[in-house]
Amino acid sequence: MTLAFKEILTCFIVLIAVIDPTGSIPIFISLNEKGEKIKAFNAAMLSFLIIVAFLFLGEGMLKLFGVDIQSFAIAGGLILFALAVEMTFGRNLFKNDGPSGAATLVPVVFPLIAGPGTLTTTLSLRSECSTINILIAIAANMLIVYFVLKYVYKVERWLGKTGIYIIRKFFGVILLAMSVKLVITNLMPLLK
Repeated sequence: MTLAFKEILTCFIVLIAVIDPTGSIPIFISLNEKGEKIKAFNAAMLSFLIIVAFLFLGEGMLKLFGVDIQSFAIAGGLILFALAVEMTFGRNLFKNDGPSGAATLVPVVFPLIAGPGTLTTTLSLRSECSTINILIAIAANMLIVYFVLKYVYKVERWLGKTGIYIIRKFFGVILLAMSVKLVITNLMPLLK
């Protein structure tokens, strides 16, 4: 376990693209307008705990089901690909159908922040990056999530609708490239 700024940055960018807190601003505002109170600190902390727990326990769960990390990474790459297509082309592939009344937990923590894409990505990153670097990237992402949730209206005003749109598209393309790399990198060992 060694600290590597390049790994931290890579993990941070991949996770911020998947979590996409700025892209979720319209959802956060919509929930607030419906009277659902989102607790920023609780959402960030719960998300952090879920993601970290999956980082350490996810591989054991996979072994229980007889799935290796490379196969899971490829599956994660395909989910990232779908998320990237959603972000880049504006097509909704995932459905939000959670219960009402618990906005901080559903849909904010799960599936928006610590959803399948984030969990898959986190576990997939283990095949390429040191755990300490992933943990730092997760913590940095949760700080951003906290500030976006806490100051959602200020962030929207500061970035503007066009700024949010551009950021979402930019991270969509980055995520698309990362998903392709993740699939190719993990497919090679399986093919041998």
